[in-house]
Amino acid sequence: MTATAPSTPPAPAATADHGLIAWLDSAAPASRWQAACGQMWWRWRLLVANRLALLGLVIVLGLLAVALLAPWLAPHPPLAGDLSLRLQPPSSTYWLGTDDQGRDILSRLIAGSRTTLYVVAVAAVLSAPLGVLIGAVSGYAGGWLDAVLMRLTDIFLAFPRLILALAFVAALGPGLDNAVIAIAITAWPPYARLARAESLALRRSDFIAASRLLGASHTRLVLGHVLPLCLPSVLIRVTLDMAGMILAAAGLGFLGLGAQPPLPEWGAMIAAGRQFLLGAWWVAAAPGAAIFIVSLGFNLLGDGLRDALDPRAQQRG
Repeated sequence: MTATAPSTPPAPAATADHGLIAWLDSAAPASRWQAACGQMWWRWRLLVANRLALLGLVIVLGLLAVALLAPWLAPHPPLAGDLSLRLQPPSSTYWLGTDDQGRDILSRLIAGSRTTLYVVAVAAVLSAPLGVLIGAVSGYAGGWLDAVLMRLTDIFLAFPRLILALAFVAALGPGLDNAVIAIAITAWPPYARLARAESLALRRSDFIAASRLLGASHTRLVLGHVLPLCLPSVLIRVTLDMAGMILAAAGLGFLGLGAQPPLPEWGAMIAAGRQFLLGAWWVAAAPGAAIFIVSLGFNLLGDGLRDALDPRAQQRG
């Protein structure tokens, strides 16, 4: 009998994490799902490799965490005041001091993060889909419909956003919900312009022509093909636009047209503290710093997303 060669011992099993990363990094994906997951993993690594973008992501996630946990994070009731404690400087009891009503500024900042997040989230949800739909239809249809929709967009773009928002709030009346509506009405034109540019480049592409020959309707082409391809650019624009929405909301609150007292809102807090800038600078400085940090975080994250989602970026190998 001939001796058989000993069988090769099996390789040690890879850990779950290593196996998942190898699956994501595969150069020859076995399915569309694996290819899509691998592409998202590669984009995520590009994003976190950018330190400034990672800092922006940390700031934005911090805002979300503070807004969600505001009732438990606030050391004092944000609406309760004590005139005997008015304009107290920062101390171990009141970390950021108190305002002219004796209310803890840190607690009001934490509670005001919910107001800020509500304004930008609802305004983005209302304005971005509207602008993208108008721009996609305009770019895909062309002709007189494109001309009418773009001239309407030009009318809105002709006015500064804050001035136009002031006009809408003056017509609707002061209040948080009306401020959100005004910001959303003035924020959609850039999304329409962006979606129109993407649609103009896509409507003459080969896959659109092939889908049309297969009997796809115009509605299906716009909703199923054009709009999904506009989403990366729109996502970047929304992230970058959040800072402008925060400043617009703060501007309306500063003028008394946004959130009404005693609801804590960062712009209104700055307005209340402007008369104490020389003797109690912390009353206006704390909400001003919060607006600056959060706006910076959204801008840094938007720049990082622009680099990570850029279709002209070098493809992974």
